[in-house]
Amino acid sequence: MIDAKRRTLLKGSLGVSAIGVAVSAGLLTPGTVLANWPKAAFAATETDAALNELLGSNATENSDQIKLEAPDIAENGAQLPVVVDTDLEGVQSISIIASANNSPLIASFDLGTNAVPFVSTRIKMAESADIIAVVKTDSGLFSKTKSVKVTIGGCGG
Repeated sequence: MIDAKRRTLLKGSLGVSAIGVAVSAGLLTPGTVLANWPKAAFAATETDAALNELLGSNATENSDQIKLEAPDIAENGAQLPVVVDTDLEGVQSISIIASANNSPLIASFDLGTNAVPFVSTRIKMAESADIIAVVKTDSGLFSKTKSVKVTIGGCGG
């Protein structure tokens, strides 16, 4: 029984050592895993710039087929529930923007071809502003906007 524990320990040690060598040699890097991360889009300080970096365009068409649910008045901007749902066909991604935040792009969800175009999350808002849901489809970019009044800011306010 002691021999089995010793073998497990040795196997684990060899595995960790091999991973350590691969990381130190540069074969395994976090940059490889995060290669598709749209860093410039999330670092943008303006909504149009964020959309251009993320989706290649900031030209969106308002659509009643997008349902954007968020409270009209949020007592605390640190935990604001947001739900985006759509009946549009060929949805590729859903992005959420808080226009008054220092970094307006809050989240972007890439969806597979058979995925249900529905997103539910909680976001932070610094102050009262518009929340914009942008849906990318095969036929273009569509959006829905909702104004939310924040009484206590969630981003340092």
